[in-house]
Amino acid sequence: MLLKCGQPLPLLSHTDVPPRVIENFILTGYRFPNYSLRDCLLSAFRPTNETGNFWTHFLPVFIFSYYFVEVFGWEGAPHGDHPFFYPLWNYYIGVFCLLMASSMAHLLNSMSLVVREVCFFVDYGTISSYTVGSSLAYYYYIHPQAGIVETRGQNDSHIDLKHEPLRSPTSPYAIPEFSAFFETFYIPSACVVAIICVLSCCNTRQRWRRYRYVIRTLVFLLPFLVSSTPVFYRLLTRSPYPTTSSAFFASTSMPIFFYRHCLWLLVSAIFNISKFPERLAPGRFDIWGHSHQWFHCCTFLSILDELHMIKVEVKAILISPNLLLPPATLSRLPGPTVASTYGVMLLLQTTIISIIVWFSWHANCIYGPQRDQLEKEPVKKHLKCH
Repeated sequence: MLLKCGQPLPLLSHTDVPPRVIENFILTGYRFPNYSLRDCLLSAFRPTNETGNFWTHFLPVFIFSYYFVEVFGWEGAPHGDHPFFYPLWNYYIGVFCLLMASSMAHLLNSMSLVVREVCFFVDYGTISSYTVGSSLAYYYYIHPQAGIVETRGQNDSHIDLKHEPLRSPTSPYAIPEFSAFFETFYIPSACVVAIICVLSCCNTRQRWRRYRYVIRTLVFLLPFLVSSTPVFYRLLTRSPYPTTSSAFFASTSMPIFFYRHCLWLLVSAIFNISKFPERLAPGRFDIWGHSHQWFHCCTFLSILDELHMIKVEVKAILISPNLLLPPATLSRLPGPTVASTYGVMLLLQTTIISIIVWFSWHANCIYGPQRDQLEKEPVKKHLKCH
């Protein structure tokens, strides 16, 4: 909505907007929750207290994509639509949806109080989808029994990655208890935990408001622990590759990327809970430099290191003489299929969308009357031309 004098709607202080819109220690730079879609899009180029939140997750989409597509140009890599890359594409979908949903939520949440709630419900849902996308990549590329089998062509130089079940003798690398968990419970556990996270985070917008930042941060610690199980396994056991092989040297940097991934997640959690630095100087970091922007930067750096970690393992598999993790395994583990990758994500997304729809309906019952009232209010005191 633009004023007749040609100026955009002025930014407001925390005393001029509904309490629902106010963020802790952020005093100015607010948009009134009755913007049109056009006004929201244009606000990306205005210094509001959401501008930095938008750009710190929108620009990373392109940075992540740049590093992601590098995999398909590696020597010996199959075509991008090969089943070998199904888990990697699901991981990309999870990250892409997370970054886009987060940036759009911060850009469009001033359309109304109801839209604000829906935006962040979608944001929480995509975070959970991302964790399952990561789990699929871990399962097939970092799993101690990843079922990637090599067959060679007649000239012994062509790699044909097949998703056939593997039959081979027992490996000293495999542990029966972990084997049973990975093959039977790992992906289902990741999905169940993701759904629990969506339910919990959506609930913090309608109850538990006082401790919402702590709850949201701690809730997402659980999927991290579950999805990272294959990585913990790899770190606590010996490498599945012969120490003199190229695959072994290619995978040696995996722990470094994982530790950096954990470090950035820890720093992002600290920013999200502490509300530093705006807590120390309310009003000084309203537009640039407040904690949520640093939170976004740190979470993206953690994702970028996670991508590098996955790429390291993909490269190790591609250059391994037998393309197996480990060379001999304890039992049969099928490789990636459409059903075990895209099918899992589709089922999860359907469940998450159902949860979002339910919470959105409930939010409309609560904030719908307030939205209608705000749309009728002229708010003339905020629309003065300067």
